[in-house]
Amino acid sequence: MSLVTEEIRAKASEIYYGNDMCQEKSKFLLKEVGLPNGLLPLEDMVECGYVKDTGFVWLKQKKKTEHKFEKIGRLTSYATEVTAYVEPNKIKKLTGVKTRELLIWIPLSQIYVDDPPSGKITFQTPAGLSKSFPVAAFEVEEPAKPKEVEEPAKPKEVKEVVKEASGPVTVAVAQEVKEV
Repeated sequence: MSLVTEEIRAKASEIYYGNDMCQEKSKFLLKEVGLPNGLLPLEDMVECGYVKDTGFVWLKQKKKTEHKFEKIGRLTSYATEVTAYVEPNKIKKLTGVKTRELLIWIPLSQIYVDDPPSGKITFQTPAGLSKSFPVAAFEVEEPAKPKEVEEPAKPKEVKEVVKEASGPVTVAVAQEVKEV
C-alpha cells in the first residue's frame, strides 16, 4: 500500500515526473537540506514530490533496486516507494530503505549529519542502533555543464601589404589564425 495518498498529492508544493527530472530534483533537495547528493541513488524514477509545509518527500521508482556504496562496502536496498520527512541536515521517518548487515537486511529510519559539520553521516535503525560513515562516501561528482559554444575569435590584427609592380597593384591580406 502506498503511503502517498491523493490527499498528500493535493498538498504537495512540488511534484515531478520522469527519471531525469526526478534525479535532478532529488539531488537538489538533498543538497538543499545539507545532505550528500548521492544518498538516494534510485533508478528509473517515475515520480517524486515534496510537501514544503511538513517536509514530507516521496520518490517512486519502477522497481526495487540495490546499490553498493563502494567507498564503504555497504549494500543498500531501495523499495519502489521511498518516503521521508526532511529538515536541515536530517532525514527522519524514512521508509523503503534497508541496509545489509552481515546476513540480514535492516531498515533505516533516520539519517543525519552533524551540525557543525564533522565530516560524518549517521544512519539509525528503528531500534535506535546507529552507525556513522564519512560523508564523502555518499557524494557523487556531478558532470560538468558543457560550456557554451563560443563564436570564432576575430583576428587580432589584419595586415595589408601593398606591393608596387610595373603593372597593376597587388594587395595581399594576411590574417593571424588561432586554433581553439
